[in-house]
Amino acid sequence: MSRVPIDHILELPTAERVAIVQEIWESMLEHPDDVAITAAQRAELEQCWLDLQQNPEDGESWEDVKRSLQNE
Repeated sequence: MSRVPIDHILELPTAERVAIVQEIWESMLEHPDDVAITAAQRAELEQCWLDLQQNPEDGESWEDVKRSLQNE
């Protein structure tokens, strides 16, 4: 695997950095048990999920979030 210095990545346009982050995130989702989170983080995620279930209109679609990040 070739490595690119973070300085080079940070010089890329925002849309390209978002695409890189998305690829990394999706690769982690292939093995969710490998992502360690604390009990506090898990509790916060569960609370966010419950909040979204009770008030779905308060959430945003992933497509809207991506579009927003790419337009920064």
